[in-house]
Amino acid sequence: MTPTDLILAGPEALAARIPDGASVALMKEPHVPMAAIRALIARGAKDLHLVTVPTSSLAADALIGAGCVATVETSGVSLGEHGPAPFFVEAVKAGAIALKDATCPAVHSALLAGMKGVPFMPMRGVIGSDLLAARPDWKVIDNPFAPEGERDPILLLPALTPDVALLHVPLADAEGNLWIGDRHETKIAAQAARRVLATAERIVEGDLRHDPDKAPNLIRAIHVEAIAEAPGGAWPLAAPPDYGADHDALRAYAAAARETAKGGASDWLEIITPRPAKAAE
Repeated sequence: MTPTDLILAGPEALAARIPDGASVALMKEPHVPMAAIRALIARGAKDLHLVTVPTSSLAADALIGAGCVATVETSGVSLGEHGPAPFFVEAVKAGAIALKDATCPAVHSALLAGMKGVPFMPMRGVIGSDLLAARPDWKVIDNPFAPEGERDPILLLPALTPDVALLHVPLADAEGNLWIGDRHETKIAAQAARRVLATAERIVEGDLRHDPDKAPNLIRAIHVEAIAEAPGGAWPLAAPPDYGADHDALRAYAAAARETAKGGASDWLEIITPRPAKAAE
């Protein structure tokens, strides 16, 4: 694949590369690809398995509300200061989606195993909680390196290797490198996933590997399948340093989604679909 082949026409072309039933890793702010999320909804994606890294908000909730999701593996889905995530909450209550409950350290550890190519990652901290009853795929064993005669239980988490890591970045280059700032967990998720699809606020010529300020915080092109330029691609969520969150839109979404999740009707999707002028801000 040449660098030119990496650059797609827009978020719709990215969404077309995510098949129904795929497991999709979604980052938290500031790497939430809302333009691609809207494209998945418009495409009518079905049966997605969302893996939130490690939590999610609007992205997961909107996909659930649009009927795109079968399973959510997460340590939390919330709209933060704007309240619970309405579609997520109602779907869990109704059993409309399967929930694989986790913790933030567990998600990160399982992705780290996926990145390293090992089958599992040991972890402490969950043992003794009721979370183990909800996750039969997590195994507790005795530490084989414990002193003889002493029992030292340790938790084994199966590696997470999502089919796709879907993210938004402030900057990418024509070679396929993605600049992620200081969010190194995004790099781990990208390297754990089988494929990386990204939108970018802007795509520049040249090679960011030669920029000493950017090179340490890149997802290298070798991991990236495709990029689409999408200015305003995280809106209404934040994408610093370019823009902050649009709290008016998020507040309106929360109210409209609550109404629809309870059986009413609202324009919740239109609220989070920017007009061209808004997307350019």
